[in-house]
Amino acid sequence: MSQDQALNRHDIIIVGGGQMGLALGYYLRRAKADFLILDREDGPGGAWRHGWNSLRLFSPAGYSSLPGWMMPPPHHEGYPTRDDVLAYLRAYEHRYDLPIRRPVRVETIEPGGAGLEIATNQGKMTARMVVSATGTWSHPYVPDIAGRALFEGGQVHSAHYVGPEDYAGQTVLVVGGGNSGAQIIAEIAPIARTLWVTTQEPIFLPDDVDGRVLFERAVARMKGDANDMPVGGIGDIVMVPPVKAARDRGDLSSVRPFDRMTPTGIVWPDGSDMAVDAIIWCTGFRPALNHLFELGVVEGDGRVLLNGQRSIREPRLWLAGYGDWSGAGSATLMGAARTARDLAARLVEQSGK
Repeated sequence: MSQDQALNRHDIIIVGGGQMGLALGYYLRRAKADFLILDREDGPGGAWRHGWNSLRLFSPAGYSSLPGWMMPPPHHEGYPTRDDVLAYLRAYEHRYDLPIRRPVRVETIEPGGAGLEIATNQGKMTARMVVSATGTWSHPYVPDIAGRALFEGGQVHSAHYVGPEDYAGQTVLVVGGGNSGAQIIAEIAPIARTLWVTTQEPIFLPDDVDGRVLFERAVARMKGDANDMPVGGIGDIVMVPPVKAARDRGDLSSVRPFDRMTPTGIVWPDGSDMAVDAIIWCTGFRPALNHLFELGVVEGDGRVLLNGQRSIREPRLWLAGYGDWSGAGSATLMGAARTARDLAARLVEQSGK
């Protein structure tokens, strides 16, 4: 075997260098496993590199940490910001000297000999097992609303939203009733004419409920032992300071969806129309799994059938970090740490280490 071949052959290859990839890397490094993390980004941080400027966590730093090292408390009031998370993830990689190769774009994964063959923009690699941890950021979802392609105003998904400055003085619709929608309308409303469009009335949590409580509730419900637990899930709106301020100003009222779009705006169910300058879609994401299509494991709903985190159709493939279907709360920092602990143990066991 040539030196180049040896460098590109590993027991475990993780596709994705975000929070899930790093959490797995921590446990695999500790177990002295032979693994490599491939990341398409230019630097550390995964999807956090693309969050809007004012994005803020809704949990304290200690409850938004990866295994082994807690996120340091921020040097400012309130919960950590996007930049705090980026600094933490960058330092985390360095602290544990994780083997990450970037930027590497994984194009396809196919069966190859006793393992899987990974085709990338930098050549081919092979692994006995592959963990797909590409998350959802690169696959934003926008509903297929009649006339959307005709609309001549600005449209942006929250995945690519940066800040409120470009919307000053405009009429802006923020579509989507989760935390992203609440945080974005909270910062745009003071400088623009805004309207919040949600499929149902948003669920606002009590002021003293934050992300750590939501995570525990979500996990308990998945385990079936939450009969007496108050309602509240990860998608419900946490009253971080900017959202509280918007509520106090009266900027968090919402309306139900419009029927269609026109070149200049929207049409409501009663037939009335409204001129709109821009629409910000806070309508969620879908799993980013294009690299798995050649394996024939992606189902019609865009997911992969799993037993735990292991693919049922291709047992050499594992998935984590896409949402509750791939591990309770696994798309969150706290959930990634918990999912990674159990998944890494299974990977090490399968590798015979």
